[in-house]
Amino acid sequence: MLHAVEHIRRMRGGAQAHLMRCSDSAYYVVKFQNNPQHTRVLANEVLGTVLAGRLGLPTLPFAVIEVGPDIIRLTDDLVMQVGLSRTPCRAGLQFGSRYPGDPAETTVFDFLPDETLAEVENQEDFLGMLVFDKWTCNTNGRQAVFFREPGRSQYQATMIDQGFCFNAGEWNFPDAPLRGLYSRQRVYNSVSDMSSFDRWITRLEKQISTDDLDAAAKKIPPEWYGFDMDALYALLERLERRRPQVRAQLEQARDSSRQPFPNWR
Repeated sequence: MLHAVEHIRRMRGGAQAHLMRCSDSAYYVVKFQNNPQHTRVLANEVLGTVLAGRLGLPTLPFAVIEVGPDIIRLTDDLVMQVGLSRTPCRAGLQFGSRYPGDPAETTVFDFLPDETLAEVENQEDFLGMLVFDKWTCNTNGRQAVFFREPGRSQYQATMIDQGFCFNAGEWNFPDAPLRGLYSRQRVYNSVSDMSSFDRWITRLEKQISTDDLDAAAKKIPPEWYGFDMDALYALLERLERRRPQVRAQLEQARDSSRQPFPNWR
């Protein structure tokens, strides 16, 4: 198991994650059990990252990271801030999403200008991620970051933050047309009709089995879901039954006031 050895900086976002160097010399964006959103968002991160990976979607490797009490005690910034209160981060097992390189050398963007966004090499993956987000009822907008790998001239998109899949800590599926959409409509310009999503829907139906769901669940430390195995497997059973609903949810998004697919014929 990896251990956090150095705190680098606080990250933006509601989960109040922290960038940390770990015992494998790599850097991870670490979400803590006592984050302001819910402990279950750590479990959601594991399930979401594993299942998106099974669909061939670009996510970052993750690890379960032990953050000891000493580094928390000696690091003033390792706190959760809610209003005027400051609560120390809870020691123990945390979720870590690996940072793509050394943060002193690799620049990661969460926003690109329109002309650059249009040239992102794997822009089509936003279509697959929308299929995934509709399936898992991601109640947040789709989050992504962009960086250039060594030797490549174009930016790559990587999908991050699966914490609000399954409606964050609620573990239910309150579907709505605009949920899961990326904020920049340009990434959906290639959508011409439902067939634009076919390969991703086929993967969802064919490449994720009940065994895959079970294997993903077993990667989650039980304290991240309150040791409530019944709740976890009830979530997976509902997720299994939701696959046939994705096409209808995409049509609802198409017909919404936002009209995210401008070239749908």
